[in-house]
Amino acid sequence: MSSLPAVLLAAGASPTPSPSPSGSTAPAVPSLQDAQESATNAASWVEQNWSTWLAMGLQILLIVAVAVTLRAVVRRAISKLIDRMGRTPQATDGGSLGGLLVNAERRRQRSAAIGSVLRSVASFLILGTAALMVLGTFKINLAPLLASAGVAGVAIGFGARNLVTDFLSGVFMILEDQYGVGDVIDAGVASGEVIEVGLRVTKLRGAEGEIWYVRNGEVKRIGNLSQGWATAGIDVTVKASEDLDRVKATLDDVAEHMSKEEPWNELLWGPVEVLGLDSVLIDSMVVRISARTMPGKALTIERELRWRVKRAFDAASIRIVGGATATEDVEDAPDPTATMAAPSVYANADSPQTAATAPIAPQRSTPPPK
Repeated sequence: MSSLPAVLLAAGASPTPSPSPSGSTAPAVPSLQDAQESATNAASWVEQNWSTWLAMGLQILLIVAVAVTLRAVVRRAISKLIDRMGRTPQATDGGSLGGLLVNAERRRQRSAAIGSVLRSVASFLILGTAALMVLGTFKINLAPLLASAGVAGVAIGFGARNLVTDFLSGVFMILEDQYGVGDVIDAGVASGEVIEVGLRVTKLRGAEGEIWYVRNGEVKRIGNLSQGWATAGIDVTVKASEDLDRVKATLDDVAEHMSKEEPWNELLWGPVEVLGLDSVLIDSMVVRISARTMPGKALTIERELRWRVKRAFDAASIRIVGGATATEDVEDAPDPTATMAAPSVYANADSPQTAATAPIAPQRSTPPPK
């Protein structure tokens, strides 16, 4: 029994087919020796480079594994930090009522926005660095790629500078907790209650129900009317002839009763104080009353104070006058006609002086001659 190489050689030594009658030559078919030589060369090339490929593959696998693991760890740490930030009530300079000033929705949106920004930045840095390291393992020159990315970044930055400004302003507003959902703010360009805080746009609900979309980059100053505490103050104008001690005693009684009744005792964060005379005029004087209240409740306290002061003054027979100056009673005012001059000749419609000053002299009918 002949061996396999002898059979292959016998097959390769077979006579070549004779040319066709038309004279065209058939395409040369590679012999088995050529195929064997090509396979040998390929095997030797793979044998020479397999170690390099294996090292590159392991390096890429290690880079991807480290990047994915690091990204997951960082995102988990950020999530735990944001959750802890959302659960912890923020203290204020007013005392132990800090938890009342930051509602759950505000904390949730602020935490979600901060967490989204931090997670996006961490993912971009980690995955971008891993992608550059993977390209470096393939011996790719990263200098032109980095230069092109830098030029593209500069161009995008110049073209979308307003967008970048809005985004950065929104990030710092959220990180510094300048305002949140439910706060009443005055942003300069618009004012109202904050109903949504975004990284680019803040949405406000105006006093008449309108919705304002304010770009964060356009806000130069912010007045937050819902942080800390508010001040309720009213001016009571009485006649200059009233007894000051009696007026003050009546106002103190109103303040004491209001501070002990519900729900005003919860809205008042300090005693209602009679500050004294704010101004003294010839016929009137103004007494100032002030109180520290919960944010956003100053107008409610002022209305209730006016109501109680008016009822107390009516019971004590103390008159409240309106305006900066008081008006005298009607019975005490002098007769306005006492200082009037006597009527002149111009008061008579038939006098010659009246006829001379008239633009068109009236035509008098002459009686017919007798």
